[in-house]
Amino acid sequence: MGKLKLYDTSIPRELIAQERESVYLSRTPEQRFFSVLRLNHISMAMNGGKPLKSPQGKGLVIRKLII
Repeated sequence: MGKLKLYDTSIPRELIAQERESVYLSRTPEQRFFSVLRLNHISMAMNGGKPLKSPQGKGLVIRKLII
């Protein structure tokens, strides 16, 4: 699984974004795909087994459940 990285609040957000982007771009397409699946699995587990977003009606309209 992934790892949690805590950043010092004195570091500018731009530097953090650049670092994250370089890590993302260094991954293969397969690694990127499976990381998205892991994030989806974690988000469902934290939401009681329900997806955070679900299809609504026709097309690609997605809504978030109101709790």
